[in-house]
Amino acid sequence: MNLKKNALIWPVLAVLTVSVLVSCNNSRDYKNSSRATGWKMNAREGGFQYNPKAKEQETGPGLVFVEGGTFTMGRVQDDPMHDWNNSPTQQHVQSFYMDETEVTNLMYLEYLDWLKEVFPPENENFRQIYHGALPDTLVWRNRLGFNEVMTNNYLRHPAYAEYPVVGVSWVQAVEFSNWRTDRVNELILEEEGITSRGARYEVEPGETFSTETYLNAPTQTYGGKDSITRGGKRSESLVKRSEDSTNIYITRKDGLLLPSYRLPTEAEWEYAALGLVELRNYNVYRGRKKYPWSGQYTRSGKRKNRGDQLANFKQGDGDYGGIAGWSDDGADITAQVKSYEPNDFGLYDMAGNVAEWVADVYRPIVDDEFNDFNYYRGNVYTKNAIGADGQVKVVTADSIVYDTLSNGRIVARNLPGEILQVPVSEEETYLRTNFSDSDNRDYRDGDKSSTRYYQSFADEAEGESDKARMYNSPQHKVFRDSTGGLDLEYDESSSRTTLIDNEVRVYKGGSWKDRDYWLDPAQRRYFPQDMATDYIGFRCAMSRVGSKAQKGKRPRN
Repeated sequence: MNLKKNALIWPVLAVLTVSVLVSCNNSRDYKNSSRATGWKMNAREGGFQYNPKAKEQETGPGLVFVEGGTFTMGRVQDDPMHDWNNSPTQQHVQSFYMDETEVTNLMYLEYLDWLKEVFPPENENFRQIYHGALPDTLVWRNRLGFNEVMTNNYLRHPAYAEYPVVGVSWVQAVEFSNWRTDRVNELILEEEGITSRGARYEVEPGETFSTETYLNAPTQTYGGKDSITRGGKRSESLVKRSEDSTNIYITRKDGLLLPSYRLPTEAEWEYAALGLVELRNYNVYRGRKKYPWSGQYTRSGKRKNRGDQLANFKQGDGDYGGIAGWSDDGADITAQVKSYEPNDFGLYDMAGNVAEWVADVYRPIVDDEFNDFNYYRGNVYTKNAIGADGQVKVVTADSIVYDTLSNGRIVARNLPGEILQVPVSEEETYLRTNFSDSDNRDYRDGDKSSTRYYQSFADEAEGESDKARMYNSPQHKVFRDSTGGLDLEYDESSSRTTLIDNEVRVYKGGSWKDRDYWLDPAQRRYFPQDMATDYIGFRCAMSRVGSKAQKGKRPRN
């Protein structure tokens, strides 16, 4: 009997062994060769190259991960003011990252210091770059208030280093975010041994690093100095990836560089501020939230700090902090970041301290009938400018693009080393179903087709009639004369009915200057994008690429 069993077992074992070997060979083939063509990938001879060690996106400096999902955007409490500009809508946001705290004076001073070093303001060509980035410290002044101590000290004194920066317009916040993107990715390339070590401290005007320039025209990065762009120890290994030198620079498919820092959208900011994860029960949220913290009150109910305020806000007429002592909220103006407990996403000061700019153009409605996924109003699509030689146009020290804002302030929209951006043309929009114009800020609410005067077959009149505009906002004009002086033309019309236009942006969250009514994350207000105040700051966000969650899902039980 044993001999018969062995005779039967050996053929079975042989078949299993062959199967295992074949499966192993197949797995090795699939790992090293293309499932599309069977060609070997990352071969020394050439062919397709990719990064097999690429992992999930790393969390950038200062950021925390916010896993996206669905939520009710808008005011879910009573609306005693009857604003009707934040009616509840169901929205879905993708996972993203957000700054743990508001951008502080110290963080913004690092930006100013870099600009001053690279583009010295004593040079006439660069003077407006530095001056255009300076916060407006005069926002602290009040006709009947003594606030000169903040005017003179708030931005630069070390006592306020970890306080949120204010006096920054929406335009300046966007430019800071762009600068931050480039500095973070510049350091990544240096630490990975791609670019030469320490070169970022020795750049000259027009030779700065730009993420988009490196990805689109790497030979023009650092002013075309290849000794810097490929001066790292690891750069030689990139040459071996291709005999024809087409893969000697880091590209997007290497997964090394981070996406852009930017302002969060209104939907992202509100979702992150609510921190609804603490209310989750299986696949539903238990109840609603009025504040970023639990409960319906602004004071703590915990035994350790019972009665303490949970945010920095104005508690009443002439009461910006409370009675001195244990019931004080700890601040009369802004407070140092992390002075209060974070919400369940680990985000600090999502209510109070300073209100915060978000990316969206303001409209009284959130058009959820058109879109309920990653909602955002403010898209202006651009593309890289291409020169006559077929190469992208990189801004030089002699071709800096400046904008004169409505308040007369001059800001640089493109710095030397960056790629010049132009609006998308009809070539990109022809016969598209998802967009037809470069500027979509007023789509379905402010554009020609959304006014009651629109006639699809009528001849377009020369010039836009004030009467036909949906939002009849003032039209101030600013000019520079031949001597460089400002020529201001105020709109003195008495028939204006609104301040809403495509240049006003949403800001969210209450501030040290607001009552608790505005601490509700659903509240929304607007302010001109080129103006600043002493109660609006900002924090940055970053999109997540890849999986929705950082960790795999776990069983509920």
